[in-house]
Amino acid sequence: MKKSVWESLALACAFAVSANAFTVSGKVSDEQGKTVSGAAVKLLQKGLETTTDDKGEFTLHQDESADTDALPGASLGRVLPGYISVNNGILSFSQRSSEPVQVQIFDMMGNRLLKETLYGSGSLDLQACVKAQGAYYALVKIGSVQRNIRFTSQGNYGAAFGDKSASVANALKKTNDTDDLRVIADGFDTLTVKLANLDTNLVLTLTKPEPQYAYGWGLKNDPVPTRGCGKDTRLDYKYRGDKPYIEFKWSKGTRTVRLDIPKNYDKNKPYKLIFGMQCMGGWAGGVQDEGYYGLKPLDTENSAIFVAPEGNGNQAPWGQDDYLLFDELLAYFEGNFCIDSSRVFSTGFSYGSMFSNGLSWNHQDVLRAVAVYETAERNIWLPQRKQMGIGWMGVLGLQDNLCTPTMGRAARDIILELNSEGGKAKNERAQEYGGSGPHVCYDYTTVEERFPVRWCTQNGGHIWDHKDPGQQQSWVPKATWDFFNKF
Repeated sequence: MKKSVWESLALACAFAVSANAFTVSGKVSDEQGKTVSGAAVKLLQKGLETTTDDKGEFTLHQDESADTDALPGASLGRVLPGYISVNNGILSFSQRSSEPVQVQIFDMMGNRLLKETLYGSGSLDLQACVKAQGAYYALVKIGSVQRNIRFTSQGNYGAAFGDKSASVANALKKTNDTDDLRVIADGFDTLTVKLANLDTNLVLTLTKPEPQYAYGWGLKNDPVPTRGCGKDTRLDYKYRGDKPYIEFKWSKGTRTVRLDIPKNYDKNKPYKLIFGMQCMGGWAGGVQDEGYYGLKPLDTENSAIFVAPEGNGNQAPWGQDDYLLFDELLAYFEGNFCIDSSRVFSTGFSYGSMFSNGLSWNHQDVLRAVAVYETAERNIWLPQRKQMGIGWMGVLGLQDNLCTPTMGRAARDIILELNSEGGKAKNERAQEYGGSGPHVCYDYTTVEERFPVRWCTQNGGHIWDHKDPGQQQSWVPKATWDFFNKF
């Protein structure tokens, strides 16, 4: 049964119409969500460009005027089968013969959404055919003359008609609009986004480039995964009670190593690696029992692997060979576990602190920071110092008569010289404990930002777990954990 124009109007097929018209809009922010104004935004193939406003927003728009002319060839005096125009989304048509008007609607994948045959003359507001936003194609045919119309649903109107009939496939192939959107802003990495649809609204985030350093990393850098990431690792665990350990074979023999790996360990997630070095008369099991100087209980997010190597004897647990032990143990963990190589730390008390302090002199390229409790600038063997900075935290009991305050301050001053331009931080006077009240931690302001120095003092002797008056728990682990989280 033939349908009249007015019967077809009842179909209420609605969508906005334009030919090669589009609107790309969006908002540009940084990684903290702060808007980026003045960023250059460009469609590379179209050549359209603009800048973001003070709200970080932009719009790139292309619209072509409506074509309200009759079918081509009217001026030649030829008898044409009809008239087609599109203006503000209204399809107008008339026939000079009994030929029907055939209208078909396709999406960008070539799926036909509508097929209608109309008769007579009139106009049609195309509504309700397309429910989703996007771009579409209509083929309108009167007799042997066929015209291609590209539609969008963004509220911009217009139409363009080709001079030759074409299949939907050819029309899609010819006019499927894609482009590359490029965003450039000072202080950020250039962002390029491939757009499969030019009628779109975008939320874009610009990132700042990672600074390049001769060694070390910037604060809060992205994790640096090691070659052990993705590897299925099985260790030959032994246990003392419920405490795991391994017998680590290295070039100088075998050493017992205590370790704690998160039970929910993910082989694809880079973990911090934290070493706990024993004191004279202590042992690795004791470090493990104390939660690696109280740090492990604070790791509520299971972000770290903790390691405590056994020293070489009780009287002088750390000597020259143990620097090689550290290298081989670090290489073992980085090769067999997913470690963030930019967040390797070492802690220790007394002899363990002096060993960690020695590592801070010549392992700055692999150690991010150390925390040393009751340390000194001396040891049985110390490496030659490299002129490189490192994060460093020292804890000093002002009544320590073994690693005396003079020794501890001397160790600190060596680091201040390494961590500041021309050693100027040595001239900065740190606030220290004044004889009453809680402990005092001072963060130096004249050291290089990447290599912070924290100096904590309190009354007390040669112990690592200092406590504030009236407190049952030591403040040292929390102060250390906060310091390590600077990185």
